Amino acid sequence: MSRPGRWCAFAAAVAVHLAALYWPRAPSGGEGLPVDKPVHALLFGVVLWAGAGAGLALSWTAGVLAAHSVISEVVQHVLMAHRSGDPLDTLADLVGLALAVPLSARRPGTGPDRARAGVVDAEPDAERR
Repeated sequence: MSRPGRWCAFAAAVAVHLAALYWPRAPSGGEGLPVDKPVHALLFGVVLWAGAGAGLALSWTAGVLAAHSVISEVVQHVLMAHRSGDPLDTLADLVGLALAVPLSARRPGTGPDRARAGVVDAEPDAERR
């Protein structure tokens, strides 16, 4: 996928992530298997994975998402009339991040050295190719 394509995928993942967390009413799962917690894990893990693919530093992106997992539940509980904060949702978010870190670190252009350095551009300049 091209560099602009990876950024578009990251932007789409963030848009879905924010819409799911801040939609005025949480979708009801009805009877059956609980899907709320796996969806939380997936929402956070996919954003981390897409961010790594776009070239964002893995440690920085994971830190921002971990903070957002707490903030989103507080916002839902305090500011959204038809939503409620759930500490187990935060736990699910963090599990999703923990599962996504090793997968994201294996993406081309990512890895421990690039994440520690805070590298944002995952593609080398054309002159260096």
